[in-house]
Amino acid sequence: MKTDWSKAIHPLLKKYKGKKHPLEHKNVYQLVVMVVLSAQTTDDYVNEIASAFFKAFPDMQGLSKAAPESLYPYLKGIRNFAHKAKWLVEIAQKITKDSAIPLTLDALTELPGIGRKSANVILREAGEPAEGVIVDLHVVRVSVRLGIATGADPKKIEQQLMEVLPESEWDAGMAMSFLGRAICLPKPKCEICLMKKVCAYYKTL
Repeated sequence: MKTDWSKAIHPLLKKYKGKKHPLEHKNVYQLVVMVVLSAQTTDDYVNEIASAFFKAFPDMQGLSKAAPESLYPYLKGIRNFAHKAKWLVEIAQKITKDSAIPLTLDALTELPGIGRKSANVILREAGEPAEGVIVDLHVVRVSVRLGIATGADPKKIEQQLMEVLPESEWDAGMAMSFLGRAICLPKPKCEICLMKKVCAYYKTL
């Protein structure tokens, strides 16, 4: 029997409704910077270094005047820090002030270092309507286990989720990410998972 995912996803959406992303940002400027830094680096580590970084570069204006090399001391332990420093300065020079940060998927993905996943996270946390579905490494794992999507390509998985779920349920991406961080780990805790009734992986155990 084919699962009606629009209905089946409700418990998950309800559980994580309104839960903030683990990146501890205070405004949209900080959110953009932290999202760029978090690619291939844990959110916890980005949270750790954020305070010193934002003391040195408090806004887009300050960042736009910096040389990428001046960011390096604040980015120790960040994967691909040199590329990310260059991207952040380029973003700041293009935007110039916090109030000009664009909040549409197309405009965000035109900025260096920001792909669809990052743009979807920024829109969600800025309180903007979803234009896509957040697909991070947790969502790749969870969606395939559940059976709501197939494959390993985040873009293709996002496309599948957008086809299966109505727009009003596109926050299912972030909900699946939270589930993947807490319960549907690489070694999953299936017995306590609220999605086990509809989970393809659980049915094979």
